[in-house]
Amino acid sequence: MEFKPHAYQAHCIEKILEINKIGLFLDMGLGKTVTTLTAVKELKYNRFLVRKVLVIAPKKVAEGTWTKEKDKWEHTKMLRVSQVLGSQIKRIRALNIPADIYIINRENVCWLVDYYKQAWPFDMVIVDESSSFKSHKAKRFKALASMSGHINRMVELTGTPSPNGLEDLWSQIFLLDGGERLGRRYTQFRERYFDPGDRGQNVIYNYKAKPGTEESILEKISDICISMKAEDYLQLPDIIYHQIPVTLDVKAEKAYRELERKMVLALPEDEEEISVTSAAALSNKLLQLSNGAIYDEDHEVHEIHGCKIEAFLELIESLNGKSVLVFYNFQHDRVRILKALEKLKLRVRELRTTEDEDAWNQHEVDVLLTHPASSAYGLNLQQGGNHVIWFGLTWNYELYTQANKRLHRQGQEEKVIIHHLVCSGTRDEDVMLALEKKEDVQNWVMESLKARIRKIRQEGIM
Repeated sequence: MEFKPHAYQAHCIEKILEINKIGLFLDMGLGKTVTTLTAVKELKYNRFLVRKVLVIAPKKVAEGTWTKEKDKWEHTKMLRVSQVLGSQIKRIRALNIPADIYIINRENVCWLVDYYKQAWPFDMVIVDESSSFKSHKAKRFKALASMSGHINRMVELTGTPSPNGLEDLWSQIFLLDGGERLGRRYTQFRERYFDPGDRGQNVIYNYKAKPGTEESILEKISDICISMKAEDYLQLPDIIYHQIPVTLDVKAEKAYRELERKMVLALPEDEEEISVTSAAALSNKLLQLSNGAIYDEDHEVHEIHGCKIEAFLELIESLNGKSVLVFYNFQHDRVRILKALEKLKLRVRELRTTEDEDAWNQHEVDVLLTHPASSAYGLNLQQGGNHVIWFGLTWNYELYTQANKRLHRQGQEEKVIIHHLVCSGTRDEDVMLALEKKEDVQNWVMESLKARIRKIRQEGIM
C-alpha cells in the first residue's frame, strides 16, 4: 500500500528528523507507528544519521504491531525487523541478527541494559506508549535513563502522557532532555509545581497542582513535544456508551452487603487514617463480588452468583451474531465467561497472539476475550467488529480509554458501541461515575468509598 501522509503526519515526520529527542503525544488512531517508521527509514537510509534502532513496546504490540505496520506500506517493507522476545536464549539470538529495528517488550528493558552495559549499540530508541515509563521510581525508567549518553535520538509515543495527572510527565520528559526543562530531580519538580494534598499520620497520599501549573509545564516542553487529538484530524464514526443495569438476586445482594459491612467495620474509625492500599483492597473485593465470584485468603475461588453472567449471555444473544470484544477484570471472570460460552455455538478465542488478532480482523471470531492490561495498547482490531463488552470494570481510566480505542480508530466503518455490565447498588456504579469524570480518579475512589463508609456506620448506629 502506498503511504500518503496526512498534513499532520508530514509535520510529525519533519519534527522527528529535526529534533533529536521528541515526544509525539498523538491520540489513538492518528498513525503514530507509520509516521515513526517513515522517519526511521529517512534517517537510516537517506540521511545516514542512525545505525541501530530499538523499539520498546508493550508485549502484544512488540509481538505484532510494528512488524505488521512496516509490511503494510510499500516504502517501509524493506526495513529489517528483529523481535527480541521470548526466552533469554531467543532474545540473545535476535540481538545478533542483522536488522534495522530491534523490538523488545518493556519488561525486558532492565535485562537489555544489563546485557550490554556500556557497550549499548542503539543510537536511536523509540518508546511506544511512553506513559509506561511515567514512574520515576521504576527500574525500567532508571535503566533506560542510565543509557541516555549512548542514545542520540529518541521518540516517545503515547496518546495519554499524563493518565493520572501532570506528575506523570516528569520522568518521560527527563528521558528526552535529562531534566533541562522540568528539573533534574523529581522532588524539585514536585516542589515547584505541586502542593501536598490528602495526608494521614506523617504520610502525604497525593499532591495537587498549583494554579497555572498545566500552562507552565506545557509551555516549557512545547519545543520538544507535539500533542494532537484525534477529533481534530479524523472523521471517526460515533462512539456510543451503553450501560446495562444488572440486578443482584436476594442471596447475592445479602452476600454483597455482608461483605461490604464486614470490611468497612474493620477499617480505622478516622476516615483520614484509611490508606489508599486498604481502600483499593476493599474496592477490589467488592468488584469481584459484583462480577459473581471472590478469592479467599488462599486464592481459592468461591462462586457467589451468576447474575452478571446471565446478563452477559443475554447481551451476546441480543447482538444477533455480531462479533464482540470482551474485557474482563479478574481471572475467575475469564474462567466463568469461557465456561458459560461453551453452551453457545460460537467461535470463541482469547487474545494472546498475533494469530488471534488476525483471526478477529478476518471475521473468524464471534467473541474475543482479553484483559485490558494485555491488549489496551497498539493493537488494531477495528476490522473485526464494532461492539465492546466490559464484563468487569476498571478504575484505570488510561486502560479503559486505550482498550476502547482498539475498535474506535482509523479504518472503523461503523458506530462503536461500548456496553458496560453494571451491578445496581454496588461499587460498579462508583467505577462508572469515576470513568465519566475522566480525571482525578484516585481521589474519586477514596471519596466515594468514604461516603459509603459513613452511610454504613450510620446505619449501624440507627
